Amino acid sequence: MDQNDDNLVSPMFRESQEPQQMREMLDAIYRSESRRILATLIRLLGDFDLAEDALHDAFRVAMEQWPRDGVPANPRTWLVSTGRFKAIDALRRRARFDAPLEDLAERLGHDMDDAAALGDEDVEDDRLRLIFTCCHPALPPDARVALTLREVCGLTTEAIAHAFLTSPPTLAQRIVRAKAKIHEAGIPYHVPSREELPDRLDAVLQVIYLVFNEGYAASSGESLTRPDLSDEAIRLGRLLVELLPEPEAVGLLALMLLHESRRATRTSPEGDLILLEDQDRSRWNREQIAEGTALVERALSSGRFGPYTLQAAVAAVHAAAPNVAATDWAQIAGLYDMLAQATPSPVVELNRAVAVAMHEGPPAGLSLIDAILARGDLAGYFPAHVARAELCRRLGRTAEARASYERALGLTRQEPERRFLERRLGELSG
Repeated sequence: MDQNDDNLVSPMFRESQEPQQMREMLDAIYRSESRRILATLIRLLGDFDLAEDALHDAFRVAMEQWPRDGVPANPRTWLVSTGRFKAIDALRRRARFDAPLEDLAERLGHDMDDAAALGDEDVEDDRLRLIFTCCHPALPPDARVALTLREVCGLTTEAIAHAFLTSPPTLAQRIVRAKAKIHEAGIPYHVPSREELPDRLDAVLQVIYLVFNEGYAASSGESLTRPDLSDEAIRLGRLLVELLPEPEAVGLLALMLLHESRRATRTSPEGDLILLEDQDRSRWNREQIAEGTALVERALSSGRFGPYTLQAAVAAVHAAAPNVAATDWAQIAGLYDMLAQATPSPVVELNRAVAVAMHEGPPAGLSLIDAILARGDLAGYFPAHVARAELCRRLGRTAEARASYERALGLTRQEPERRFLERRLGELSG
């Protein structure tokens, strides 16, 4: 394809642009299109690093040529094609020292369809392929998260490392090893077949869920939440629902939106933790609640929903209640019964126990929590000891409440949680 063909130039931009105006335009195109372009280049070139280099080369060439020749009518196609040609040229130059690269360059030059033939549907398919590749079950869970945030979302290595409290070199090595595993294991760059989809989709949903959880309730640090991560997870969830509207993908997006609707009320202006019962519900985000509730209903109506949809249904019951006392705790307990059948776990049992305590009274919930802790399942789980302490406090069992708060205090790595527990202990002493 001739990159200077007049047919590719938008009439609006046939005249040369001011450098600053052109740079701003290219920056905007990069923000909106770079991840789509990268996904297509990965498919065309079959290599993450080669595609990354091609992406940056394409934007560099655009910065040189567009001010002179005008902006193409379809910038995305132009950038994909230019990046591909630049990658092939680079391989041919390196082929002088590495004979197999010459074969690769020739194959890429002859076997691939012209990028100009790509339509929007092809590009969106490429994004879906990239998500499934980055979240392949053959990769370790931490590598799936890192690779997805880097390649699908475009976060920098430094930003991901900061969010997950690791060093940039360690995070970079994790990404390098994941890419090497994809290459060595021959992990296919495609959307799974209908037969493979349930297992493979679960891995994708798990990655998005892990990213959201770290943003909604950070595992450690000075801040209770990390909005940048929860925003990225919701963006990923929206993209997945747009490209593959499976009921559980819809349910996960609903769950994230409903939880996110409460984020502004979960901490005080000083950053201290505010429990659900004390939150100002008038400040909950009603647009997110409306969208999340509609998505829950959509997923439930399919009859093919799973654990994410059931958790979203619980969140929707909370969102519908004007206060804690008016919450339908019996319905929440029933939803946790269904969730326990779908995915049995001690955490689900704990959440059900809290709902039972709210519906039937603290003694009923406390006996369930004591039974869980007696098995040793949640001995190191911070929320279990907080839940027990809160129920003991309400029952006036001060010594037991203090012991459970102290146990929780020894487990938390979160500063707002630490301050909350210290306040509770202070109240008991007072």
